[in-house]
Parts: sequence; structure tokens; C-alpha cells
Amino acid sequence: MSADVFLALVVFAFVTSITPGPNNFMLMASGVNFGFWRTVPHMLGIGVGFFSLLLGVGFGLGAALTAYPALHVALKVAGGAYLLYLAWRIAMSRSIGDGKDADARPMSFLEAAAFQWVNPKAWVMAVTAMSIYTNPSAPFVSVSLVAIAFALVNVPSVSTWAGFGVALRGFLADPVRLKWFNIAMGALLALTLWPMLK
Repeated sequence: MSADVFLALVVFAFVTSITPGPNNFMLMASGVNFGFWRTVPHMLGIGVGFFSLLLGVGFGLGAALTAYPALHVALKVAGGAYLLYLAWRIAMSRSIGDGKDADARPMSFLEAAAFQWVNPKAWVMAVTAMSIYTNPSAPFVSVSLVAIAFALVNVPSVSTWAGFGVALRGFLADPVRLKWFNIAMGALLALTLWPMLK
């Protein structure tokens, strides 16, 4: 892969990682409700989960989904159901996580990593990146470079969204504002399903 192609790949990875989607809406809500440091395992889980998804797609999982359409449909249904569950949890949250509510907690590292495998935007990003930027004559190297490019931009991208949430904490300390913010974030998260339903 030439330096120009790798640079184009890094730009693609950054643009697709920083734009709104399920992960970023959840990170902003987590930043508001739990603060930056309690959101770090969620951020790291996204990075590791997406890295593993990229490798899976690059080394043949995308072809398996094409060969078995029922598996693809099952993945869509499972992902959509889980996304709606997460949207409901966010929308119903009513207090900034200060340790008083034992049930309120940010997404864990493993939950965030597993979510990448049912996240519609993550699948679109992975399949698109692997189809455009890999070289069939050097599959291992090109798939690895795509995964590395996304790893380079992932932490700054997801940290930005968690940081947006943290910046809003003071404004959203008012329970009414927080309630409507969480409802809006839940609704936006649910709306990210729209492209998957087309």
C-alpha cells in the first residue's frame, strides 16, 4: 500500500469514526451521565471490538455473510434489538451518575467490544474499508494496515464524543434538562437503525 493510499485510508477512517452514529451518541450520553474516566472502558471496548470486527471481515467473515443471507438477517435483527434496548436505557436515565444509583453504570469494556459485532454502522465501515483499501495479492498486509489505520484514529475520535458529553455536564445538572437530553440521545440512537431498515 502506497503512502498516498494509506493517507486516504486514514482520512476515511477518521471521517467515518468521528461522524455521528450509535457509538458516538452512546459515548456522549455516557460522558454526560458518568464522566470521562468512567467512560474510558467503553471507549477502549469500542476500539478493540471494532479492530476485531475489521480483522474478521478482512479475513473472510464478510464473504460468509454474503454466502449465508439468513446469518446476515439474524445479525441485523439481533443488532437492531440490542440497539433499541440501549436507546431505551439511555432515554430512561434520569440522574448524572454519582454513585448513588446502583443500577446506573456506563457500558463495560466487554459490552462495548461485543456491541461492535452487531452495530450497523460498524459493519458498513468495516465492509467498505476492506472492499476499497485491501489488496487481494497481499491480503494479510493490507487487511492489517486497514485495521491499524482505524486503530490510530479511534481513540481521538471516541474521546471527542465523550468529551462533548463531559462539557455538557454542568449545563445538564438540571434534572429537567438532563431528562430531555437523555430522551433525545435515546431517540437519536434509535434513529441510527433507519439505514439498516432500508
